[in-house]
Amino acid sequence: MPAPERTAPANNTTIIPVIMCGGSGTRLWPLSRKALPKQFVPLIQGKSLLQLTLERAKLLNSQQLIVAAEDHRFLVQACTSAAGVTSTILLEPVARNTAAAMAVAALNAPPDALLLFLPADHHIPDAAAFASAIRAGAPAAQAGSIVTFGVQPSFPSTAYGYIQQGAVLTGQGAAHAVQRFIEKPDAKSAQELLLAGGHFWNAGIFLIQAKTLVNALKSHASDILASCELAVAAQTNDGDFRRLGVEAFGACRSDSIDYAVMEKAANVVVIPFSAAWSDVGSWNAVADLTEPDASGNRIHGHGHTVGATNTFIHAPHRPVVALGTANLLIIDTVDALLVADAAHAEQVKTVVAQLEAAGVPQAQHHRHVARPWGTYDSVDNGDRFQVKRIVVKPGATLSLQMHHHRAEHWVVVSGTAEVTNGDKVILLSENQSTYIPLGQVHRLRNPGKVPLEIIEVQSGSYLGEDDIVRLEDTYGRAAG
Repeated sequence: MPAPERTAPANNTTIIPVIMCGGSGTRLWPLSRKALPKQFVPLIQGKSLLQLTLERAKLLNSQQLIVAAEDHRFLVQACTSAAGVTSTILLEPVARNTAAAMAVAALNAPPDALLLFLPADHHIPDAAAFASAIRAGAPAAQAGSIVTFGVQPSFPSTAYGYIQQGAVLTGQGAAHAVQRFIEKPDAKSAQELLLAGGHFWNAGIFLIQAKTLVNALKSHASDILASCELAVAAQTNDGDFRRLGVEAFGACRSDSIDYAVMEKAANVVVIPFSAAWSDVGSWNAVADLTEPDASGNRIHGHGHTVGATNTFIHAPHRPVVALGTANLLIIDTVDALLVADAAHAEQVKTVVAQLEAAGVPQAQHHRHVARPWGTYDSVDNGDRFQVKRIVVKPGATLSLQMHHHRAEHWVVVSGTAEVTNGDKVILLSENQSTYIPLGQVHRLRNPGKVPLEIIEVQSGSYLGEDDIVRLEDTYGRAAG
């Protein structure tokens, strides 16, 4: 990757943030789902965790590198635009965990570049303290160390791995040697680690020279590096996107950077970080982001409690009442509801797997779906019909397409629609409509300056999203 124009931090060390956002976030179901993982969900003051991460990293550099899933590319692009950063987006054709994600990023950067690897779904409210801690790790990274950042624990958590620090290292600033990595402990062990001192939560944040990471992978996970080298050699450019070689990346072994490198390398150091941090990894962690009332209840949205204690309600759409409850998590969405004992928050991931195995569509997909041209909401459906509310951004265009199994009727609610219907192109305004027969080539465009809203009524023998034959597409999506 050519060295981008960068904003130098205070000590004149150039750091390139690398945001890793390939996770699925199923522990926050039903809000987070495979099609819209938690890093893209507006969780905090109307902003997504990814947008907040981009804004936080912007204090170090407004030019950033992002590693994301192919299916989420337009969600990522929307977040970078909202955060005001310039990004190169590496697209993974399949998920292969953090070792491969970090490898392809390092291979796309100048060898001497300092790369700051950040998960996309963490919450660090004090951005200035975060930037200061990162800069404190720069001398050690420039000296050839792999720098990790250990969060000062505030309670004996069993949800995080730990790092035990060793001696201060000469000539490497605030860095300490890493004495050992500790797997997620049980409650008794976590209490002992907290009381012993010198133990930190493993935040999964790393600062490292690109060449240092490549050499570490060569020593400890040479097969992963070899697959990633082939994937990068075969990658293609598409505007802000770089698509990795599908076959080579798909053949890569899936492993975390902790197991592949960190627990084996001798040059890993840790910088303590004492500000607030959360990986927002469970509904209990989300609840902790909201101040409790006198009874320990935490409310987001339209929740109400009567005689309840220690109950968290996430209700963005409609009134939800908790009457006489205790220690409950209540998560309401338009098409799925989770009610869980707070002690079982870590088991949500298991529930999602069971729903997927049972073929429940809400396990992976929301009713409200984002598309590069706008959004659609599946308002109603039944035998041989489906009703959608479609909103198209100003100037945006859907693909030129046809369907084998369904006809469609479009009614304009607001805005102006330019409709290609067979060999005719017509303009429709509010309260006007058109009918598109089965098999007819068609397209919808918003030529106006305000959002276009239509109601689409589908009818036919099969109404799945895979009954779309794209003949032409502005956004580079494949046919079918």
